[in-house]
Amino acid sequence: MPKVYLLGAGPGDPGLLTLKAKAVLQTADVVVYDYLANKSFLSYCRPDAQILYVGKKGGDHTLPQDQINQLLVEKAKEGKVVARLKGGDPYVFGRGAEEAEELLDAGVDFEVVPGVTSAVAAPAYAGIPLTHRAYASSVSFITGHEDPTKADSAHDWEALARSASTLVFFMGVKNLPDIAKNLMSAGRPAATPAALVRWGTTCRHRSLAADLGTIAEKAKAAGFAAPSLLVVGEVVRLRDRLSWFEKRPLLGQGVVVTRSREQASDLVRLLEDDGACCFEFPAIEIAPLPDDAPVRRAARELSGHDWVIFTSANGVEAFFAAMAAENLDARAFGQAKVGAIGPATAAALAARGIRADFLPERFVAESVVEGLVARGVAGKSVLIPRAEKAREVLPEKLAQAGAAVTVLPVYATRPVDQDPEEILDAMRAGDIHYVTFTSSSTVDNFFAKIPPQVFREFSPAVACAVIGPITAKTLESYGVTPAVTAEEYTVPALARAVARHAAAKRDAAS
Repeated sequence: MPKVYLLGAGPGDPGLLTLKAKAVLQTADVVVYDYLANKSFLSYCRPDAQILYVGKKGGDHTLPQDQINQLLVEKAKEGKVVARLKGGDPYVFGRGAEEAEELLDAGVDFEVVPGVTSAVAAPAYAGIPLTHRAYASSVSFITGHEDPTKADSAHDWEALARSASTLVFFMGVKNLPDIAKNLMSAGRPAATPAALVRWGTTCRHRSLAADLGTIAEKAKAAGFAAPSLLVVGEVVRLRDRLSWFEKRPLLGQGVVVTRSREQASDLVRLLEDDGACCFEFPAIEIAPLPDDAPVRRAARELSGHDWVIFTSANGVEAFFAAMAAENLDARAFGQAKVGAIGPATAAALAARGIRADFLPERFVAESVVEGLVARGVAGKSVLIPRAEKAREVLPEKLAQAGAAVTVLPVYATRPVDQDPEEILDAMRAGDIHYVTFTSSSTVDNFFAKIPPQVFREFSPAVACAVIGPITAKTLESYGVTPAVTAEEYTVPALARAVARHAAAKRDAAS
């Protein structure tokens, strides 16, 4: 049944989108979104959904408001379910009520899904509570977008100046000098604490505290621009004490993730938890083999091997898919022992009912060989399900140790045909600070898209972080030295290493 949902997208942090808004995005036929709505939310949309951008940025309207209203009506009358995604809350300076009235006049069914307003969330992330028993018992939300040249202001500046309320001005940075002047002229002391919060709750979050008399000057010197909130009141005194989000080590740091899209989520989540702005640029993708008959045959013949060694979580997934196609489960391993090259691979096995009998001390092929030799692999049959193209160290060294080795390709990795211009533009703008590599193939395919001589132009502003010595060696073959190498050869360790490097760099600069 056609309907328009006016969705509050929240202030920018993807975790602050409501569950109901997410559910609507997952089912809508059409999604209409604006400038302040985080584009990452579009990943929740149906693959066949029509996505329309109607952003409004500082007076630059992709589509004027009256045409947005008409668009919503037209799409609904085509029989579509429409999600209108608006930054913050639709009814808090979001013109959601105007859109609702247009829909009502047109006879279109609508529903409002409230969102977390930036007026509450952005100051909270900056360490500023809007109310506090010792400082303020009320709060006022005010538009800062009012034309300062008009004769009669809609604001009662004297009432605002006298009030003990916390004042929160939306879109206030453009008119900041006039706002401060009007409050002080109406009697608000120049020493009143004030703060600006820009891109609050996002990886681009910044805040600036001063007093009412100097905040306009300091904001100009610091380059503060829209979108920013202005907070005026005694609660700003708590900012330094209660600040938490701005302590994240990667806040404001742009990090490129080159892992395959299927694998990137864990690394992206860890980096974003530390405040990073992640740019996904998958250098490889995981692909099934054109013929899985050899894999299915190997699954049926597992009992003929003494050891099965998995070298990646992808290998586990592909091999167990072949087992499922043969109606087999973990019991098919019989007496065969199972090894995993690292904890992520072991976790993938555990999720399928197999506890790894062997996990090396170091998560590289050389350490696997050492461990298996110590366990008497000579004369044993070893099956290695792996990528179609991979390092030959493991099978060659095991064969030299006397094992009968069968290498079984179970999936393929291939380069991703992706335009590098977005990444290059971000590097030129100074928005990228790290590029992460989790395998030699990600290095090779990254430099196939961005030539190393071009990449080196951005050094040392853009640093490289690698998961281990093998990847580091591949990177160095392109004339690029890694600035960060994970101590353990795992994705969590890589994320921690990047965060430590960024924190050390920030401390050295302060």
